[in-house]
Amino acid sequence: MSSTASGERHGVVPSYLLARLAESGRFPKAAAAARQTLTAGRPPFRARIDLSIDENGDLVAQLSDAPNRTISDAGNTQQLPGAVVRGEDDAPVDDTAVNEAFDGLGATFEMLLAAFERNSLDDAGAPLDATVHYGVDYDNAFWDGERMVFGDGDGEVFQHFTGSLTVIGHELAHGVVQHTANLEYQGQPGALNESIADVFGALTEQYALSQTADQATWLIGAEIFTDAVEGAALRSMIAPGTAYDDDELGRDPQPDHMSGFVRTTEDNGGVHINSGIPNRAFALFAIDLGGNAWERAGTVWYRALTGGLSSTATFTQFADATVAAATAIDAATAAAARRAWTTVGVYEDERVPSTD
Repeated sequence: MSSTASGERHGVVPSYLLARLAESGRFPKAAAAARQTLTAGRPPFRARIDLSIDENGDLVAQLSDAPNRTISDAGNTQQLPGAVVRGEDDAPVDDTAVNEAFDGLGATFEMLLAAFERNSLDDAGAPLDATVHYGVDYDNAFWDGERMVFGDGDGEVFQHFTGSLTVIGHELAHGVVQHTANLEYQGQPGALNESIADVFGALTEQYALSQTADQATWLIGAEIFTDAVEGAALRSMIAPGTAYDDDELGRDPQPDHMSGFVRTTEDNGGVHINSGIPNRAFALFAIDLGGNAWERAGTVWYRALTGGLSSTATFTQFADATVAAATAIDAATAAAARRAWTTVGVYEDERVPSTD
């Protein structure tokens, strides 16, 4: 979830899922938590020295960008930012959520730096701030425009959100989108906003685990459901519509092709639903290319996002931007991008990008 200038939050758990949960008879505590969740409401430069030994046996010191993390504790209130409990140079504390948040922010920073040479969310060393233990049984995690905020979950359906690296990477990615294309959070641009956040969330996990594209699960939020839920995750990028199928929560509504595109006034025009289409395009593209998804595939998506993309971009316009970025790499990468967008129905054939 992130906040725009109007204060709107974009949560990792979509409102339609929370609304369904709010009516649950099977999970009374989670239903109450869902109802409560639905109604709730440039920095000093840091660097690090990397030491290595060169071929002559000499010590080499190199200066590189470093994260600047601060974790606060809301103490189960909804008052932000809360009390500071761990800073960048502090040792781990006796609170799992604090340490998981700290490590997750760092993992996202490392992926952005290694894959895209991006120094934090704004590419200028912005601090990475987070608050844990937000609210009571709060069933979400969100980016509020300035910081990550984590609920603890209700314990029946959702558990602590800091335990999912894909969730942390997803929410921080909203900050990257905010500082680049600033995609409008409505309709197709909003679905692209959510999808790009899922892409970065998946890349953060894959980079941390050194997974290739074909080794990855492509699941978003696999750790946040309890064992009581019939489901693997919030979303599946490679197989949208299959992440969960539960008597109380219903079935994952994401389409995997434009033929199933959902037109709705809910969920800001289906931003969490229709994001399944570009999600699948990226997963197919990365698997087609092989190797590490944060390399060629991730670079193409990042260059499309940061290359002058309109804040109101449609799926087709974003697809064109990715094919253009892929073409700058080589013909094989461009062909793989066109295949992916054709498979999900955004392109009717493997066409070249428009020049309009």
